[in-house]
Amino acid sequence: MAAKHPPLNLPPAPLRLQTGDDGVERVFDSLRGKFVALTPEEWVRQHFVAYLTGSLGYPAALIGNEVSITLNATARRCDTVLFSRSGMKPLMIVEYKAPHIEITQKVFDQIVRYNMVLQARWLVVSNGLRHFCCEVDYAARKVRFLPSVPPYPALLEELGGEN
Repeated sequence: MAAKHPPLNLPPAPLRLQTGDDGVERVFDSLRGKFVALTPEEWVRQHFVAYLTGSLGYPAALIGNEVSITLNATARRCDTVLFSRSGMKPLMIVEYKAPHIEITQKVFDQIVRYNMVLQARWLVVSNGLRHFCCEVDYAARKVRFLPSVPPYPALLEELGGEN
């Protein structure tokens, strides 16, 4: 598994893997409740979600993978979205790339386009090796890069009564 799936700059994740009769390796996505093809991007997603829920205390019940949105009359999918406790407001969008894909301005442009629809406060981009997190201040019309993804309790503190 190590040669096929590179080590990431994330804690190890307890993944359930299987290889189907078709020879395709799959991983169980507990958020979607099914096995999905284990692509390099999915490898990053599963580790990052495990990091959010295991290390940073994010409730799995508030996280969705492959969340559908409509952008300019076109169906799109956000890789991962964290919702408010009411389940109504997106708080964070996470966009993943495979480890061999460099995080460029184009990747940030993609998540910003998704955020035009969702209006989340936090945006995260990761290729499993490098992670970027920024906070959007809509009132001041500014974006501030954070040194790391905040733990869930700190995020709730930032929200105050918003969540």
